Amino acid sequence: MKKIIFPSAQTILLLITAFVALLTWCIPSGEYDRLAYNKKENSFIKTGKENTITLEVSQKTLDDLKIKIPLEKFTSGAIYKAISIPETYKKLEAKPQGIKEFILAPLKGIIAVADIIILVLFIGGLVAIVNFTGAFEAGISRLSILLKGKEYILIIVVTSLIALGGTTFGLAEETIAFYPILIPIFIAAKYDAIVALACIYIGSSIGTMMSTTNPFSTIIASNSAGINWTSGIEGRILMLLIGLIICILYIIRYAQKVKNDPTKSIIFEQKESIEKMFSFQKSLEPINFTLRLKLVLFIFSLCFVIMVYGVINLEWWFLEMTGVFFVGAVLIGFTCRMNETIFVNTFIKGANELLSVAFIIGLARGVTIIMEDGLISDTLLYYSSSFTDGMNKGLFINSTMFIYSGLSFFIPSSSGMAVLTMPVLSPLADTVSLGREHVVNAYLLGVGLFAFINPTGLILASLAIVKVGFDKWLKFITPLIIILTLISVIFLTISAYL
Repeated sequence: MKKIIFPSAQTILLLITAFVALLTWCIPSGEYDRLAYNKKENSFIKTGKENTITLEVSQKTLDDLKIKIPLEKFTSGAIYKAISIPETYKKLEAKPQGIKEFILAPLKGIIAVADIIILVLFIGGLVAIVNFTGAFEAGISRLSILLKGKEYILIIVVTSLIALGGTTFGLAEETIAFYPILIPIFIAAKYDAIVALACIYIGSSIGTMMSTTNPFSTIIASNSAGINWTSGIEGRILMLLIGLIICILYIIRYAQKVKNDPTKSIIFEQKESIEKMFSFQKSLEPINFTLRLKLVLFIFSLCFVIMVYGVINLEWWFLEMTGVFFVGAVLIGFTCRMNETIFVNTFIKGANELLSVAFIIGLARGVTIIMEDGLISDTLLYYSSSFTDGMNKGLFINSTMFIYSGLSFFIPSSSGMAVLTMPVLSPLADTVSLGREHVVNAYLLGVGLFAFINPTGLILASLAIVKVGFDKWLKFITPLIIILTLISVIFLTISAYL
């Protein structure tokens, strides 16, 4: 019997795009009115089906629109995107997406995320330059000696640090830069590529799933719900610690099994090809870790320090991050006195290695574009909010979590999800005598749980870097998702009745 081959990430995304296009023929088009704050003119802009009007900036305006959010949340810039206005949903003329729209959606998606794509390509170029110098090989050789017999420390440190970035400032897309660097290190430690993927992706996912100070999820969601972002933070910290410990133990358990018996690896049949792709030439002679190679790794590491500092303190985004990696590559080229032609060719070759990853990011964005153009996202939100009518508080808050998981397939952006849904769903907590921070927690958990496998998120792009199939990832991650889901249900239920 011929073995069934699981489709590639690109094919999966095209199939999802076709499915969402089909949904636009089945789900009615509809839209909520939107309200945005114009800082330049100090006015509110209300956009509806018929017209766009300018309103006075006052708490009375918000109260009249049944928006239970303090005025200062808008004027301070805490809410910087247009929000949905409750009880304004209207059905619109259907906009079904046909063959033309299906063909153009991936192309529009690539254009829409051009800044992320450029970042990914420049990361590939930088990694190739560092790899060419031999600095990675020398550094990994030294690290292997230092961690011999204690390789599990690598899992704990990497997962914890990335989770810290996820919970504090939403470290997510930026983690793509870490895969080409860390995968060879984990392979050298006798683990497989799944372990490296898990440490990075699960670390980021569990961190953002229980965000504490993340401005792109917790803070904007709390502001859009009309509450202080510190409300409910104690529970989020507790869940972060519990979730992180569970994830680390889960990864270590699998890693030790693979280390003791490589045939236990989920991707054992790919072992040789992946090691060939990421491992360095093994030499019987010790690698001389020269001062120049140390300087190369210092410049390389400094790029990430500067990137994180810029994102947190200087409001940098993808363009500025790309600039940092480009300058880093040039400095390393000068440090190692690389020939100009060799430098350019090596950089381009490295960028080409991540070209498939860049296209996957664009294809995923195309799914969202199909849905937005078909005007079905607000319809899904409207019927989702109606679904919770008449529920008790325990059932309500858990249903809300699962609603958010479902919606995140169509709206993978955490900040976009927050401003679209919070003004509509958070007031429903008032009807069951729950604080709105519970809805924020349900939002974080629901979006976070599905992020582990969300094909319209980052997972397919991450898997593409190591050529690991989505089916292999599902086999690895499913037991962990079940465990985290049960813990999330218990947490939300207990907190609802405390």
